[in-house]
Amino acid sequence: MADSASLAAPAPVLFREVTAANGRKIGYALLNSEKSLNALNLAMIRLLDGQLRAWAGDPTIACVVLSGAGEKAFCAGGDVRGLYEAMRRHPGSLPNPDACPFFAEEYRLDHFIHQYPKPLLVWGSGIVMGGGLGLFAGASHRVVTETSRVAMPEITIGLLPDVGGSWFLPRLPGKAGLFLALTGASVNGHDLLHAQLADHFLRAADRDAVFEALAQLDWRGDATLDRTRLGQLLDGYAAQAAALLPASKLAQHAALIESLCSGASLAEVVAAITGLRSDDSWLTKAAAALAAGSPTTAALVWTLYRRDAALSLAEVFRLELVVALQCCAHGDFEEGVRALLIDKDQSPRWAAATPARIDAHFQPPAWPGGVHPLADL
Repeated sequence: MADSASLAAPAPVLFREVTAANGRKIGYALLNSEKSLNALNLAMIRLLDGQLRAWAGDPTIACVVLSGAGEKAFCAGGDVRGLYEAMRRHPGSLPNPDACPFFAEEYRLDHFIHQYPKPLLVWGSGIVMGGGLGLFAGASHRVVTETSRVAMPEITIGLLPDVGGSWFLPRLPGKAGLFLALTGASVNGHDLLHAQLADHFLRAADRDAVFEALAQLDWRGDATLDRTRLGQLLDGYAAQAAALLPASKLAQHAALIESLCSGASLAEVVAAITGLRSDDSWLTKAAAALAAGSPTTAALVWTLYRRDAALSLAEVFRLELVVALQCCAHGDFEEGVRALLIDKDQSPRWAAATPARIDAHFQPPAWPGGVHPLADL
């Protein structure tokens, strides 16, 4: 009979520290849920947040590395199945008592990554979607590979491109961010370099070699110097990966995307994208996703794309928490997950995106204790 230790589930995030040649240390965090493509649940968020904060305050740690188990994904997003169950348990509840901790703690972690005081390398190989991009976008050294497949596909499930998406997507070149948010289009590593949302393109097969090379760097404990050293190391490996760089659809279609998204109203932009006729399957798939997606999500994207320009990063996360929890209460998010992942009938019954419905998504709920969970960011 197996003992209880052998039957225990593996830790959802694995941590280790490696001592470099000069005595300083590198902290490694591995998302360890390969079966779910390393999708984030609340337990993983809490483990990550606690350890990243501990390493940030540890003077012996010079650099932190975040990656995902397996070859298929860094992180395929948040645990939307778990959120679906939370919506089923608490229909219409504001704020949803189970969803609120998930979103609030996820956004707090993402905000911390944007502000991280030490070099933070995220290895974004394989699938990087939704919450995975939230972990990736704020890091100091964002690595993509020939296997990277990146998207913010919330249009398909009736959520919003959150985890800071309404901060970093509007800051992409041209209208690329608006197009990606409205269509959920999948992009590759070259696209992310073009969009300035990744810093280095490396070969997926070089991951272990890169990680081993980190132990040979002359870490100084000075964040600025150490970030430079890390960047130089990654640049050296990038030279070996140049032949694997895929074509960038965002670069190829930059002028067209700018034209499609230049309308003065959401209706004009949606009509332009969904009316597009092209021989390019990437464009036609993007148009079809918008046509089939949640009108409420499209309206939220349009509103956030304009509203967030004057907001700080912390204010963006606070606003996203309001909107995400309203999404949990207003039905489209639950319906989108049901159609895509639960019943898998691919036939969501979306609500009409009336002005009153959209306005309601921006109304703060009555927070427990009267204080926004992210008020202290």
